[in-house]
Amino acid sequence: MYQQETITPYNNGSKAEQVEQMFDNIAPTYDRLNHRLSWDIDRGWRRKAIRQLEPYKPQTILDIATGTGDFAILAARMLQPKHLIGADISEGMMDIGRQKVNNLQLDKIISFERQDCLKLTYPDEHFDAITAAFGIRNFADLDCGLKEMCRVLKKGGHLSIVELTTPISFPMKQLFRIYSHTVLPIYGRIISRDQSAYAYLTRTIEAFPQGECMVDILHKAGFAEASFKRLTFGICTMYFATK
Repeated sequence: MYQQETITPYNNGSKAEQVEQMFDNIAPTYDRLNHRLSWDIDRGWRRKAIRQLEPYKPQTILDIATGTGDFAILAARMLQPKHLIGADISEGMMDIGRQKVNNLQLDKIISFERQDCLKLTYPDEHFDAITAAFGIRNFADLDCGLKEMCRVLKKGGHLSIVELTTPISFPMKQLFRIYSHTVLPIYGRIISRDQSAYAYLTRTIEAFPQGECMVDILHKAGFAEASFKRLTFGICTMYFATK
């Protein structure tokens, strides 16, 4: 049975406060680091996750843990919804997202709102679809966050998640461990100048539930159907759930 481990980037304040501080700190370099550390493969992962929603043509979308808005922007372009809200706890990250959205003239479709993902302010059954890319492993309470996502999703609506995971097969499992414990935190520290952030992110990847375990958690959160697919030798996993 999965039991969530409390991992924090710093040593003071609640996890939510620490995560907000961390992402505010690394916001200016976050996009550049994400793409470089994944060799730009993360762009393809996002596209695959959004394609899961294409047959359903959702018109109202909530992008949870939206960060700087990359996933929200791609979803708006690929799915062409009437309205998409990017929700995050970090104003520093969303400020960058707002600039990108304005530059791309997508501000009539995409808006950003500061939200505690464990206590969303939206009414029940409000969105056609919910997306989340590389963010839910930072939730202080994963079960609570997923239940909130299920609550604000319309019945028959869909959830598409893409999240970093640890490979399970030789030799990628061993290679990924070496990379994530050496290259990722060192390079992240040099570029972002935050000594704790990328070491924290590595620990969250290892502690996050994967595959069948995550599917069970989605069912317990209230989703009627849930499935997963591993990408790039298991470095990333897509999850798709229906309420």
